[in-house]
Amino acid sequence: MSDINLQEVHDYLVDVAKQAGKVITAARPSTTAACEKKNSVDLVTETDQATERLITSLIHERYPNFETYQPGDILTDRPTLICDPVDGTTNLVHTYPYVSISLGLAIDRKPVVGVVYNPFTKTLFSAVKGMGSFLSDPFHDHVQLPLKEPEALALDKALIAVEWGSDRAGHDYDIKVKTFRNLCASSEEGGAMVHGIRSFGSAALNLCGVAAGHLDAYWEAGCWAWDVCAGWVILEEAGGQVVDANRGNWQPRVDERRYLAVRKGEGQNAFIEDLWSHVAGNLKVGI
Repeated sequence: MSDINLQEVHDYLVDVAKQAGKVITAARPSTTAACEKKNSVDLVTETDQATERLITSLIHERYPNFETYQPGDILTDRPTLICDPVDGTTNLVHTYPYVSISLGLAIDRKPVVGVVYNPFTKTLFSAVKGMGSFLSDPFHDHVQLPLKEPEALALDKALIAVEWGSDRAGHDYDIKVKTFRNLCASSEEGGAMVHGIRSFGSAALNLCGVAAGHLDAYWEAGCWAWDVCAGWVILEEAGGQVVDANRGNWQPRVDERRYLAVRKGEGQNAFIEDLWSHVAGNLKVGI
């Protein structure tokens, strides 16, 4: 790791993300043109494929010795690029502009560089391990995260991001639905009565929302390392924490597929324990 200039990697990934963003904003995808992978909500478009080709070409040209994480790979200690060319494909085909390019670098299986870029809003989140995380957009010029002094964390005052995912049946789907209910239900019904839950459709941007302090937490099961690697280091550099969506695991792997991300704030560990107590069972994904 000492031989790699992480800031240089960061700056190059920012440039790559902005080039890829032009491909996405120039596209005209539709729900009828999207191809189904697993089912009708697990989609891929020509834009995903074109963006992936561009990102892969640019990164391999500059860093030919870096490994590139692919589905089915076992993550090693070697420098590994973990990238999602389009995080939020369903949003893209519906022209809902909550879409991002997520470019991460992991070393020793830990995220160390993260770049998340929404080309529609020109919003850039980025971080280098040990150097803080930052936001640049039409209203902010390289402002350090979080955006405001964090308030103490409390579950009954929290705004939490969740995602339904593409698996809409089975054990884990039932756990998700029951957990969403537990988080929203009144205290008289045994619930946490959080301020609200939101389902935006981009794991990377959800993590960045927690880093910025717009969201208090993000509870997720079923997404992939390329969805979270970049956002993970951005969140940690903003004082946040990533633990397992299942109770008790405080140090999940980046490729474990179950995550609970919590913003910076007093009472962080107590908040995590409180949220864990409302999870309706043990999720099997990633086990």
